[in-house]
Amino acid sequence: MSVDDVAAPTLHGLRSGPAESAVLVLHGGKVTSHDRARPWQLSALRMVPFTSMLRRATDRSVAVTQLQYRYRGWNGADRSPVADAWWACEQVRDTYGPETPITLVGHSMGGRTAAAIAGHPNVVALVALAPWWPDGTETDTLRAGQKLLVLHGTVDRWTDPVASRAATERAAARGVDASFVPMAGAGHFMLRSPRTWSRRVREFVVDQSREVSSTKPE
Repeated sequence: MSVDDVAAPTLHGLRSGPAESAVLVLHGGKVTSHDRARPWQLSALRMVPFTSMLRRATDRSVAVTQLQYRYRGWNGADRSPVADAWWACEQVRDTYGPETPITLVGHSMGGRTAAAIAGHPNVVALVALAPWWPDGTETDTLRAGQKLLVLHGTVDRWTDPVASRAATERAAARGVDASFVPMAGAGHFMLRSPRTWSRRVREFVVDQSREVSSTKPE
C-alpha cells in the first residue's frame, strides 16, 4: 500500500533510538469526508490521553506513536485511513527494524482501520475500542496466534456492541487469542468509567511489551 496523495499522513511520536516493540494509536473519524484530518479535531484528541498514558506506562523499549490520517473519512471503497496506517507500520519498521512487533490501539473508525491492517507482518496484537465493524467480517484479517482485545460500551448508539462481540467470537473461532469486554452503561465516546477503559488498555499493552522482552534473545 502506498500513500501518494498531495495530502500526507503524520506519525506523531516516532523517535530515534532503539525500541523492542511499538504501539500505533489510531483515532476515529467519519463515514465519508475528504476534509483534512487535523490534530485538534475531537476524534484525534480523544486518543491523546491513551497515547500519553501508554508512554508513561512503558519504558523506552516501547515506541508509542499516534497516526494522523490524511482525511477524516473512511470513504467507502477508498478506505482512506487504511493506506495511512499501513504506511505508519512501514515507518516503524524502517525506524526500529524489520522484526519490530506492533500493537495497534484504535477507536471507532480507528478500530476498523486496525482490523484492516492486522495482516501486516509486524502486527501482533490489536486493541479495538468501540470499533466500527459494520460488516462483521473485519476480524477475518487476523491470524491465529495474534491477540485481540475489544472493549465496547453496552449503550453505544454510534457503533454496534453486538456486532463487535460477534466479530470477536468469529476471530476466536479461527485461533485468535480474542477477548470481548462489555463496558456496562458506557457509550461510544468512553466518557463513562474512563479509568477502566484506560486501565484495560494499559494492562494489555504492558503485558504485550513484557512478553516481547521475555522472548528476546540475550
